[in-house]
This record gives sequence, C-alpha cells and structure tokens, in this order.
Amino acid sequence: MNLQSKVSVVIPFYNCPYVHLAVESVLAQTYPDIELIVVDDGSTLHTEKLTPFMDKIVYIRKTNGGTASALNRGIQAASGAYFAWLSADDLFHPDKIERQMITLTQTGTSFNHTAYYYINEHGERVSEVVRVLLTGRTEMIETMMKGCPVNGSSVLLNMDIFRKVGLFNERFLYTQDYDLWLRILPHYEWSYIGEPLLDYRVHKEMGSVIHNEAQFREIEVVQARHNGVLAKLLRKERGQ
Repeated sequence: MNLQSKVSVVIPFYNCPYVHLAVESVLAQTYPDIELIVVDDGSTLHTEKLTPFMDKIVYIRKTNGGTASALNRGIQAASGAYFAWLSADDLFHPDKIERQMITLTQTGTSFNHTAYYYINEHGERVSEVVRVLLTGRTEMIETMMKGCPVNGSSVLLNMDIFRKVGLFNERFLYTQDYDLWLRILPHYEWSYIGEPLLDYRVHKEMGSVIHNEAQFREIEVVQARHNGVLAKLLRKERGQ
C-alpha cells in the first residue's frame, strides 16, 4: 500500500447541529491526501453550517433515505482507494487517518478500527478510553456474534472490500454498520489501534437514543442472518 493513497471520508448529514465540527476535524487531518464527501440526506436544518466549507468538500444532496443510503451514495462518488466514515456529530483526532494508514501498511490488513472517547453536547470528554480488549481473531468472532464493539466512525478500510462483500444494506436503518462488519469478518483480517483517535458524541438527539427499541430488534435480525456463517468460521479458527 502506498501511504500517499487517497482516503475518501464520507460524512452522512441529516439535521445535525455539529456537522461543521465534524468537517473541521477532517480538514485538520495530518494525512495529506483526503477527499471529504458530505452527503446531505434531505436535511431541513443546519445546512448553513456547511456554507464556509463548500470549496473544500464534495457536497451531495439527496432525498432522505437513511444513513446507509447516504454512506452508499458517498462511496459511489468517492475517488479514494480507502474509505472512512465519520458521523456528523463525531470528531476525528488530527492524526487518526495517518495512524491508521500506517497501521494497515505495517500489519498487511485491509480493515482497521480504533479506541475512542465519549464526549457530550459541549465537546467535553465524559469517559475514560473506550477500548475493545480482545486477544485474537477467535475472541473477536465470539464477541461480534453477541454484539458490535466496533465504532463505525473509527473504521478505515480498503475500498476493495466493497467489491468483495457489497455496500451497506439500506434495509437496515440502525445496524447497517454491524451487518457490514459481519460480512467483512469471514474474508479479511482486522487490525486495531488501542489509542483513542475519535471523539464519539453522546447526546439526547442521537439516533441510537431515539430509536433504541427498533435498533435492538434490528440487532437480533442481523445476528440471526450471520451467526450460522460466523459459527462455522469460529469452528475453523479453533481447528475443529
């Protein structure tokens, strides 16, 4: 992998008052070759916050279809060899993309995720470092069968993955990330950075709070869809 490979960062945006901060965090990255795509998923609020950045971003407006549809629209428009997703209310740390690209090179992997902090509405850190404490691939598979510890905004992956497993499933409104990670897991080794490179904002208007019950039902559907394949993969990793 060439460390100068372009990274396309996609920010799905729907009525989020923090979107300008997310954009600024991408523009402040130390990695030199980044394409920033903001997909406006039919917003009726806070679009003016993007006005100062229009000459620095690729702006795509579409009718409202949900996060997965916005991500897919951004991926389809992207020209980078690598993809990162940033939720409009979250923040990249300045060296996030650079650190991840170096890690992909050093480990020979195509998928990387990182530790993170929780922040509140005011951008204040309200947690210690949130880490995925796993000892290897077997434990990762076991953990992913039970739930999703991977923060979507922490992920960086090679675009070739989408050609192998497909894009985000737009039928899932809340667990499109979990579903994709479970499709990726059988085919690719993952790497992980245990240092926090993301601020994940927790606030009362976030989707996982508003739609908690619907999200829980979708998690069950996603698990039922993939657990047969993952159980087989787990037996293979254990040499059974």
